[in-house]
Amino acid sequence: MAKSSKKKTKWKGTFIASILGVFNKNPYRPFNYKQISGQLNIRDRASKDLVAATLREMADGGEIIEVKPGKYKSNLENFKKFSNKYTSVTGIVDMKQTGKAYIILDEGGDDIFIAANNTAHALGGDHVKVSLFPQRKGRKIEGQITEVLKRTKKNYVGSIEISKNFAFLIPDNSTISVHVFVPSSKLNGAKNGEKVIVKITEWPEQSKNPFGEVTQILGMPGLNEVEMQSILAEYDFPLQFPEKVEQDAGRIPASISDKEIKARRDFRTVVTFTIDPLDAKDFDDALSLRKLKSGNWEIGVHIADVSHYVTPKSIIDKEAYTRATSIYLVDRVIPMLPEVLSNGVCSLRPNEEKLCFSAVFEMDTKANIINQWFGKTVINSNRRFTYDEAQEILESQSGEFVKEITILNQLAKILRKNRFRNGSINFRSQDVRFKLDDDGKPLSVYVKEQKDSNRLIEDFMLLANRKVAELIGKTNSKEKAKTFIYRVHDEPNPEKLSTFIQFVSKLGYSLNINSRLNLAESFNQLLQNIRGKGEENMIETIAVRTMSKAEYSTQNIGHYGLAFPYYSHFTSPIRRYPDLITHRILEWYLNGKSSVNQNEYEKMCVHSSEQERLAEKAERSSIKYKQAEFMLDKIGKKFSGLISGVSKWGLYVEIEDNKCEGMVRLKDMRDDFYYLDEDNYQVIGQHSGQKYKLGDRVNIFVKRIDLAKKQIDFELI
Repeated sequence: MAKSSKKKTKWKGTFIASILGVFNKNPYRPFNYKQISGQLNIRDRASKDLVAATLREMADGGEIIEVKPGKYKSNLENFKKFSNKYTSVTGIVDMKQTGKAYIILDEGGDDIFIAANNTAHALGGDHVKVSLFPQRKGRKIEGQITEVLKRTKKNYVGSIEISKNFAFLIPDNSTISVHVFVPSSKLNGAKNGEKVIVKITEWPEQSKNPFGEVTQILGMPGLNEVEMQSILAEYDFPLQFPEKVEQDAGRIPASISDKEIKARRDFRTVVTFTIDPLDAKDFDDALSLRKLKSGNWEIGVHIADVSHYVTPKSIIDKEAYTRATSIYLVDRVIPMLPEVLSNGVCSLRPNEEKLCFSAVFEMDTKANIINQWFGKTVINSNRRFTYDEAQEILESQSGEFVKEITILNQLAKILRKNRFRNGSINFRSQDVRFKLDDDGKPLSVYVKEQKDSNRLIEDFMLLANRKVAELIGKTNSKEKAKTFIYRVHDEPNPEKLSTFIQFVSKLGYSLNINSRLNLAESFNQLLQNIRGKGEENMIETIAVRTMSKAEYSTQNIGHYGLAFPYYSHFTSPIRRYPDLITHRILEWYLNGKSSVNQNEYEKMCVHSSEQERLAEKAERSSIKYKQAEFMLDKIGKKFSGLISGVSKWGLYVEIEDNKCEGMVRLKDMRDDFYYLDEDNYQVIGQHSGQKYKLGDRVNIFVKRIDLAKKQIDFELI
């Protein structure tokens, strides 16, 4: 009798463990007895009744939770014990529109796939813990989120939809697959349909939706001011400076004392000018030029001395660190520093005495550096040029300071030639610009072309950044380099590079990977060969993605893309916080001080890199919105375009005239059933054999615009 009882107990334990296994694989999903029976492949009535009875016993014992009559869910405490049997990893959630996600691991390596029903209460960007499933041969690594370690966002932007007793926020971000529940008492004056910012206050374990409250009302969708503020809020950038920061900035004197001028190297009588975009107001770099008795040239790269005005740990400094960068939307700049500093006190405006931190080079006519000097200066810029004005002077060989601009251009060309010879890769992304009316409505779209005047400035800024990094980082074998902030760019991942080579080979291009230099040369040749072709944007985009991301770090690994063993960011302290820190550290070392704390500055590097990536996303988002807005009144109109991408959903087509990109959906191609030939970057008609391939020229008409989603739909003619 006892033996029989033992067998029964063992069997029951196994049975309960099987049921627990179903719950623990789906910790946030409720099941009834029929669903559990189905999962365990139980078909007969008696066994199903036993499942039902066992579920009630397990709920009574706390092993599972009855969420409503007959519906049970995992007890998360038990689940966590269970999940420890699996390998656990941590990482950042990259959420997709479909609800599935990928986890970018903290320790690096392949991303982990998370099915939509295993994302728990995680949202895009969250730092989470993941339990890995046993990997099946030939399948990608998969897992399930078991814990949200840190929410990266609490505030979400979207439109509010109000019912009688409650409301929901419909997020602008399409990767957020849940709506935020807002009680009527937490609307704080918001009206139906308005764009608002909602703060998530809680997410009850058994609730499908997070709970929140309206913290700010932006206004009605479609208004330029509302949409631009929505983009900033979506990426957690502040919409204005705190009043105390503005007040402190307003108290900083613009005048410079005689004592300060005497303590600096004086360039006020040397020919100096700035060259910037037409709409720029924050001039943070200037060039000076004079001929020395030796026949060599002295070139001064003068950078606004922001560190003189913004002191460490001050309220302005803390705000600048939080922002870490200026953001350049289509119609505005959101500065890192209050405008009284960025556009006034620090800006190197013409005919005003300004404080600078400078890199001064003595060069011969072949751009060889004979001597160099770094230190604090005072300048008085003679002229403010736009890029177009400087370009006109170069082309016409006439105008103010034509001699100085021409000489600088000649030296810059030599620097550029040497850089490419040493393996620098010539990425030239398209700079899409808009002409706007007074209300921010786009009147036209154009691509800003890089010309010699742009490259002239770029090459001298690259020189200053490189030489500053070499000054601190380049030491002899016996001497340990002091802590510094570098702009680093790692070598491309070999697997990604191999995939890219296969990709371009199917389009008729090749890359030589015999050496680092050969790869760079063939990369540059490829970028030259695709200019003006339909595949240009896609190849450049994939090429950039093949490369590692540039970032800030105290650990110098060099800059692969520029082929510089040492590289820093020194030249834009008005709009980049790492440049401001670089100035402070450089001054500290020039005064003979010991190395700064590496851990402290590495944290600053990580934060600045993260903020930079968010700023880039915000800038791209504003461009996509303005492109969609520009096309609003062109629905039904015909255009010629180039197929810039292919996917299982359709063809991406870029209009040749205005560079606006939209999609021709396969479901709208009704003359045949088209399927994706992914290996050859084309879609093929099943019956006709008609092919539409990457780079093909097609005629389309504009079918629909979804301004809220920033999407443009085309249809083939």
